[in-house]
Amino acid sequence: MARHKRNWRPNANYHVVMRGNNRQNIYNTEEDMWHLMRCIGHASIDYQFTIFAFCIMTNHYHILLQSEDNLSKIMRHINRKYSDYYSKRYGYVGQLYQGRYYSKEVKSPYAMLAVSRYIHRNPIATKTPLVKHLADYPFSTFPYYHSSDPAPYPYIDTSKLPQCLPQPFEKSAKAYVNYCLMEIEDILKVRKSTDILDVLT
Repeated sequence: MARHKRNWRPNANYHVVMRGNNRQNIYNTEEDMWHLMRCIGHASIDYQFTIFAFCIMTNHYHILLQSEDNLSKIMRHINRKYSDYYSKRYGYVGQLYQGRYYSKEVKSPYAMLAVSRYIHRNPIATKTPLVKHLADYPFSTFPYYHSSDPAPYPYIDTSKLPQCLPQPFEKSAKAYVNYCLMEIEDILKVRKSTDILDVLT
């Protein structure tokens, strides 16, 4: 049976998720996670894309991005590079990933905020938080927003998400960091409107 063709539009924003087969851990060590980041960097040489948020966990990763080149080709490049590395390092034979990657278009500024907040909060949303402070988790874009230094990779853009913040939030990286750290109830207290509720819950 032929695969269903992906609905992809150039320069639209997409939330992408890739999971290990049967939700098994496939990013077992820090070196594995660093290597996945190298795979993403390698893909940026051949394909044009911009990442606004990412987070690598032990059995999956999230990316919020837009691309000029076909998203399927970008994901195939990243996942194939990583699976080759993983098979060689661990002598792994079999299906590494849980099918094809998940992708969904993110169509509004509020949705961009909600998805990126969800992505960035992954390390503290587990039963046992991986870190106490999100800024200390190195396999995420959150530290790039928290830091005053520019993002270290040219394919990462930390300017767009703060511009999505509604009034009365400032459109700044500091305000975006605070937004990510706030609980939903506190966001709704600041943004005294229900227009953001649908994408937050």
